[in-house]
Amino acid sequence: MKRYDLRHLKDGFEPRMKEILSSHKVGEVAIFLFEIGDFSPIQKSADLVKECRYELLNSLKFNEVDWTIVVKK
Repeated sequence: MKRYDLRHLKDGFEPRMKEILSSHKVGEVAIFLFEIGDFSPIQKSADLVKECRYELLNSLKFNEVDWTIVVKK
């Protein structure tokens, strides 16, 4: 299980998240932390997880501005 903090990328987290997802092996779990702003990144991240053929295990609001998702390949 690895944790990736993408908050510093703001709305531009998708390319880095996709890069990370494509490097994981079957059975590995990844935790991503990103800034939500207007909540559109939540749907973007869910779509990206599906596109990369991962399973979304959990998605929750971490605090007022951050969101955490847990995925598994």
